[in-house]
Amino acid sequence: MHKQLKYLFILGYIFFSPGALAHALIINPHTPTAELSRNSIRAIFAMRTPQWSDGTPVHVFVLADNHPLHTSFCKESLGMFPYQLRRIWDRQVFSGTGIAPTTVKSIAEMRERVASTTGAIGYIQPDQVNASVIQISEGF
Repeated sequence: MHKQLKYLFILGYIFFSPGALAHALIINPHTPTAELSRNSIRAIFAMRTPQWSDGTPVHVFVLADNHPLHTSFCKESLGMFPYQLRRIWDRQVFSGTGIAPTTVKSIAEMRERVASTTGAIGYIQPDQVNASVIQISEGF
């Protein structure tokens, strides 16, 4: 009986933990890319890629550090924890060598800001993707 409860707890944690939340990487329709490697995505969200291949400035939008979708995105797409990404941004901001991304309050705001900002990139839940943004594939 004890062993069965242990397995149920583990399964529940896997399926209902914030890291298990699916996400979709989205870009503004005028952004010139269709697929990005994990390294490219990491460089963009670490604010080390200032422009797209055509010279358009990159505008990064993220959810709050404690948002379950942000946690899922960091772990699955970037291969790091949200606090590690925050350290990268803080180091750049405090040293004067870079800026932090724009933090939005909701998934709806994320979609709206990405849709209305040329060169923008962000992430939302797959069922929230509509014609105003383009979902891109992550080439891992």
